[in-house]
Amino acid sequence: MVDIFDEVSEDLRHDRAVKLAKRYGGLLLLAAVLVLAGVAGQQFWQARKARLADKAAVQYLALTKPVDQPDGPVSPETADTIAQQLVDFSKSAPEIYKTMARLRAASLYANAGDLPKAALLWSRVGADEAAPNLMRDAASLLFAQHEIGIDNDADILARLQPIVQEKNPYHGLAREMQAMVYLNEGNVAMAKSLFAQVQDDPTAPQGAQNRAQAMLAKLNG
Repeated sequence: MVDIFDEVSEDLRHDRAVKLAKRYGGLLLLAAVLVLAGVAGQQFWQARKARLADKAAVQYLALTKPVDQPDGPVSPETADTIAQQLVDFSKSAPEIYKTMARLRAASLYANAGDLPKAALLWSRVGADEAAPNLMRDAASLLFAQHEIGIDNDADILARLQPIVQEKNPYHGLAREMQAMVYLNEGNVAMAKSLFAQVQDDPTAPQGAQNRAQAMLAKLNG
């Protein structure tokens, strides 16, 4: 694997920091999506047991079947079509299915490289007070990751603030993302402080701890 930390120049130029955040954030994206997939599956079956509309369950499964069990690689055109169908479905679906459909559509858009559409859906889920908290937080993490260098840093940090609290299961990943935002700003001292917190946090994902340790080693020269 290419050493992503070689992307950090000694002067931590703004453009290189942004590029690093984007590439480095791919690891966070994978971690968050894996967690999100587990949460979504759990929520899905809980929703069925809680007698949410069977019709919505059938519709959701029918829409996602081509990408869950593809006969071959899914083309960008197919992914785009399914994503749009999921967005349309979400407009009238029960709450849990609405959230799941938006997140799945965002994932399809992101994988196809259409990050503006993905970011819009992540933003909507993150702001949806009726959505499950874990799904909202995962969406906010994904939104923050892709908006570094695009959205205002202060706005991204504000989105992350509720997630960095110790009680939040995503707090390690959120602090890791905070550090990348500060690195993008050129605030190396704050970035190093946050990476140190992640490195020393026994409750943070092991991958996050390892990446924080590697970043500190690189930043400390």
